[in-house]
Amino acid sequence: MPHRTAAARPPSGTPETPIEVPADVLAHLLLPSPEDAAEGQLRGADCVWCETGPLNVEAAVDLGERKTPTGETWFPRACLRCAAAWAHRGLFEHVPMRAQCADESSVCEIGRVLYRLALESRRP
Repeated sequence: MPHRTAAARPPSGTPETPIEVPADVLAHLLLPSPEDAAEGQLRGADCVWCETGPLNVEAAVDLGERKTPTGETWFPRACLRCAAAWAHRGLFEHVPMRAQCADESSVCEIGRVLYRLALESRRP
């Protein structure tokens, strides 16, 4: 039984605070081209990588409002599974290129966000 003064834990599978994904980090996630995306992916209703949908707030990572090469707006979002997988891949590609990130991970914002995204998106 939890102690009465203990903070309530968030529901399983949801991060305590939403992960904000800065533009610098998006470059390491290798988003697919919006020209190849289906309508649901462009609207953010379906995962930008695997097309799983419809996504709800608890089961999605918002990748921010983006512009297509033609100037149109799209809203890529990812399912938790894909967000974790692509963040993990991005982290492995990013860390060896940055001595600062490899030596002192708390200093590198890109590495820190990728790591948090990979961990929190894998929560059961």
